[in-house]
Amino acid sequence: MLTGKQKRFLRAQAHHLSPAMQIGKGGITAGVIEQVEQDLESHELMKISVLETSPLSRDEVAEILVEETGAEWVQSIGRTVVLYRKSTENPQIQLP
Repeated sequence: MLTGKQKRFLRAQAHHLSPAMQIGKGGITAGVIEQVEQDLESHELMKISVLETSPLSRDEVAEILVEETGAEWVQSIGRTVVLYRKSTENPQIQLP
């Protein structure tokens, strides 16, 4: 579980990131979950954009991905979700 200070730090880190993935009318599929897993393992921090065509709300997308990947839900703004999960092989982000 992340502390408030750690979430603040991760939000600052994520500010400059572009969304790595978009969730559209297909919703969340096994392929999407697999891609999120790979991105979290290699980058630890990722932004996901939820398009207006998505059948799921931004918060539903975040809850499903957190449950499926074991990531931490850092932030939601507009139609964007920020997730974090420490890499098992190559940790890059040092949390305060």
